[in-house]
Amino acid sequence: MSVIALRTPLGEEVLSLRAGDRVTLSGLVYTARDEAHLMMEECGIPFDPNGAAIYHCGPIILYGKVVAAGPTTSARMNKLSGFLLDNGVRALIGKGGMGETVREQLRGKGIYLAFTGGCAALAASCMKYRGIYYEELGMAEAVWELEFDKVPLVVGIDSKGNDIFYDVSCKAKLQFSSLFK
Repeated sequence: MSVIALRTPLGEEVLSLRAGDRVTLSGLVYTARDEAHLMMEECGIPFDPNGAAIYHCGPIILYGKVVAAGPTTSARMNKLSGFLLDNGVRALIGKGGMGETVREQLRGKGIYLAFTGGCAALAASCMKYRGIYYEELGMAEAVWELEFDKVPLVVGIDSKGNDIFYDVSCKAKLQFSSLFK
């Protein structure tokens, strides 16, 4: 299986990707966790959201260098992501997948990209600090502008509703239930 190279700002090319595809992502990406989502919804998105990618991450930035930038659990943002997608964001990035609501919100608009948890130093080695928004939220919750350089990711949810996390969950439930028949 080949690896597909993506660069922000993302366009309609992401709509042809399939769940399970391996990609690399380069270009500007913005971190956002719970508080950042709430702040952006209330005060406005401080960057151009058209074709943007949002990384569910609270990085550690020291002296202008990205030290660690592992993903946080994306499901925490299930109820907070719709307005970003409605404003042109094309990709959400994190770990663990997202819920049915987001799967539907992504239809025809964008994708969810998965990064392996526990690889914060590896992630940081492919990123450079470029700026910060909402610094008053603190390091973990601020919106960080990072430049990605070929960060390896997997399409977890595609724009047609295919979801590798949901598929695995269904298979696991089926297997588990068969043990007790």
